Amino acid sequence: MTIMNKEDFDLDEFNKRLIEDIKAGKSLLGKEGIFTPFIKMALEASLKAEVDEHVEATRSSAKNRKNGSTPKLVKSQMGSFEIANPRDRNGTFEPKILGKRQIKLSSDMDQKIISLFGFGMSYSDIQKHFKEMYDYDVSDGTISAITDQLLPEIKEWQNRPLESVYPVIWMDAMHYKVREDGVVRSKAVYSILGVTTEGCKEVLGIYIGNSESASFWRQVLNDFKVRGVEDVFIACIDNLSGLGDAIDDFFPSSEVQLCVVHQMRNSAKYVAYKDLREIMKDLKLVYQAATEQQGLECLKEAELKWGKKYPAIFKSWINNWDRLANLYKYGKELRRLIYTTNPIESYHRMVRKVTKTKGAYTSETAILKQVYLAIINAQTKWNGQIAAWNSIRNDLNHYFGDRMEQ
Repeated sequence: MTIMNKEDFDLDEFNKRLIEDIKAGKSLLGKEGIFTPFIKMALEASLKAEVDEHVEATRSSAKNRKNGSTPKLVKSQMGSFEIANPRDRNGTFEPKILGKRQIKLSSDMDQKIISLFGFGMSYSDIQKHFKEMYDYDVSDGTISAITDQLLPEIKEWQNRPLESVYPVIWMDAMHYKVREDGVVRSKAVYSILGVTTEGCKEVLGIYIGNSESASFWRQVLNDFKVRGVEDVFIACIDNLSGLGDAIDDFFPSSEVQLCVVHQMRNSAKYVAYKDLREIMKDLKLVYQAATEQQGLECLKEAELKWGKKYPAIFKSWINNWDRLANLYKYGKELRRLIYTTNPIESYHRMVRKVTKTKGAYTSETAILKQVYLAIINAQTKWNGQIAAWNSIRNDLNHYFGDRMEQ
């Protein structure tokens, strides 16, 4: 059967072959796919109608006429194929359905490439996918140019105005390798995750620096204020030196909550393996206590038991106590939300599912594009309020009063 010629088309024969190809597991697209000839046939018919109309309109004034055709390779979602591209004698024919220099039939491929890139596929994986599915060769430069279409959107997202109040934020950084001037360097991607006054999680910003430092976080916090943030109730952080002080400087009314899980991990570094389970059990009683006083009593009991053997652990807990103990003020649900930086670490895990295939990125821009797409995917999964928001909101209203209504 020759589907290429509409006069010879046999519907029964087409249906028969379609069923056979499906049963055999053959691709219905691509060079040999059964659907590919239809797009070729329709395209050539449209071009013929266009050139006929153009020649008729220019025949009397310019003595124009048709002048055969030239072969042209067209790339589409249905595969790559060659068409007979009509010409006119005067060379004035400008087809609308497929421009003179146009070889790609649909912009949908751009969206497919961006989507695959956003889900973590490497350039080589994307190229293999398009070759197998559409018989379409895509160069590294093409993929880079297509994904660069995101850059204006990313810039707008990075500079968008923020809400004036965020009840809770988490601050943390991820680390990636970037190849610069032939040398692989480490880069820190700073992220801030926030909860809005409506109880929805939102990535408020991403920033790239050479390493994680309190001085760079100060730049991030300054950008926050420039974009309209006036108040943060609780800022949840790990124990990066100087970060808590930076938050105090920019948002003096905020309460800084150190991550208890990070504190526990830091304690575990000092403990011999044989003692690890028992001392972690004792320290767990500290942050699970109902009140700050009870927590302090549990800490003193643990220090009496382990302090001579592991003094560094208890020195750290005592030095950090003011920022560890803020959680005792709040009810169960709000305490569960803020006692750890798990929410932002969970978001980071979603990002790393996308970025884990990369050994080293070619540039900071390449990191930015892929992390941004991962954020967009994460936001769709967070649609709606966080768990137990009504209870958390009641606590926030109780402790922060009118600040919730700004």
